[in-house]
Amino acid sequence: MADPVSNPLIESGKPLFFKVADKDSIGFKAPEIRLGDSVRLCVRSLSVMQKEALVVSARTGTVWRLASDEGAYLAGLDEAPCPLSFLTTGMVCSYMNEILALAKQRNITINNIRLIQDNYYTMKGSALKGTMIGGAKNVNLAVQIDCEVERDEINKLVLDAVSASPLNGLMRGEKESLFTLSHNGREIEPEKALPVGEPAQPDPGDHFDKAQPTADDWSGLLIKGGITPKSEESVTLAGDSLKDEQDRLLHVRGICTLRDDGVKQVEQHLFNPHGSIFHFLCDEAPQDGGKGLAPDAASYISAGIGFCFMTQFGRYAKIVKKDLQEYRIIQDTHFSLGGASGGTGKAGSADPVETHVYLVTEQDDDFARTALDMSEQTCFLHAFCKADLKTKVSIESYK
Repeated sequence: MADPVSNPLIESGKPLFFKVADKDSIGFKAPEIRLGDSVRLCVRSLSVMQKEALVVSARTGTVWRLASDEGAYLAGLDEAPCPLSFLTTGMVCSYMNEILALAKQRNITINNIRLIQDNYYTMKGSALKGTMIGGAKNVNLAVQIDCEVERDEINKLVLDAVSASPLNGLMRGEKESLFTLSHNGREIEPEKALPVGEPAQPDPGDHFDKAQPTADDWSGLLIKGGITPKSEESVTLAGDSLKDEQDRLLHVRGICTLRDDGVKQVEQHLFNPHGSIFHFLCDEAPQDGGKGLAPDAASYISAGIGFCFMTQFGRYAKIVKKDLQEYRIIQDTHFSLGGASGGTGKAGSADPVETHVYLVTEQDDDFARTALDMSEQTCFLHAFCKADLKTKVSIESYK
């Protein structure tokens, strides 16, 4: 009889997503605020594809634990959402925040609204030859809305809200991410990856096990649905994402609506690679007009970038058949407040993402440097930050 497959996310006995109790005891603090809010993310690998993260906002001090997995396309267990779904969720919820806040400022009454966002990414080249590279494409946002103003006014509202989102700072312009690299507890100079210019943060290895959920019921934060309906794009199936040679288009969709209490709910579809539907909840902290009932948009965005980057380490090591015993990161993202929700009246802005990488491996320093460079090069969401992207908006009637 075959040995049962290890499933650390379930074996831990913890909810997949939860607010951390006694957050001061885990010794995990946010960076200082530069632009409006700063978000620190710690991620560790639990298996080749399962990962857990702690994320904290300097503005609110709240710490959330989040979890990610991959589906059959990467030989994952599909226990939690894929990394790309986190950025889609945070992004579409950030747009919802700004649309609602701006409508209030302009005295526009919205009776009903639904946002449908489609994110697209590319992967081309060979991992073994070092030519594989990830890319990001422009985003499509369909706004289904019921409000009694002229179409031109709705269109201006949405376009202004998209610009006001803090994520605008990572999409517009080309922002090269910055890194430190530690190999077996010793900091070494990266090769191609651009340096942060400061010493590495302390290894976050002791934070995770101390994180325990508050006494609240967190089971509704994340609900797994069925398999995403296949489309003509659904061509990446079991194991395909582990192939050395790649030439494919990825497609993630997020459908955002509002509950009666104002909490945002997102239904995430993974068309290619073909994967499961997950249902997320998102809510801003009381400081930002919410109730803090679920992770906020910036936390989801930060988690998406970090989880995606971590996946590339596991995938690269598996493809080249090299030992990578442990890998962790600390990632800092610095965002402005929302132009509408934060009252700045300006377009959203952000600094380059800063990531501290910690690898434990019997391989040499050159492998550690190559693993960092290839993981950065193939990470869809670091590519998202490096590209100058637009969100293409369409306005539709609410049905």
